[in-house]
Amino acid sequence: MNQKQGPRLLLEKMAHLPWKEYPGHFGGALSKELAGPDTTGSSRVDFRISRYAPMASVQEHVHKVQEQIYYVLEGEGVLTLDDQRHLMHPHDYVFVPPGVRHSFTNTGTAGLVFLVITTPASDEEEVL
Repeated sequence: MNQKQGPRLLLEKMAHLPWKEYPGHFGGALSKELAGPDTTGSSRVDFRISRYAPMASVQEHVHKVQEQIYYVLEGEGVLTLDDQRHLMHPHDYVFVPPGVRHSFTNTGTAGLVFLVITTPASDEEEVL
């Protein structure tokens, strides 16, 4: 019988983790899962760093139960929340509750680097 293991401690160097272009991300919109289901076994949080090349983007999408925080470290980009566009710069951040349509596009000439914290890690069901 396969038992589900709980979250495990992780102390890691970011350089050891691979960049991935996840579904719905285009043009060099890359992310590393720093802490989440694949790296720690956590079902409660997905913590990533993302780097979008100029003109790279994530398509508009909406989450059923997930909450997200985006925190910009470098560059600039347009974050669309429902039908409103917001130019984001370093140290700008946003909390996106479930049900808000959103997308993010690098509109600058340099890389757009930002942190993404998502909870719960899966949008399929809320963690109790």
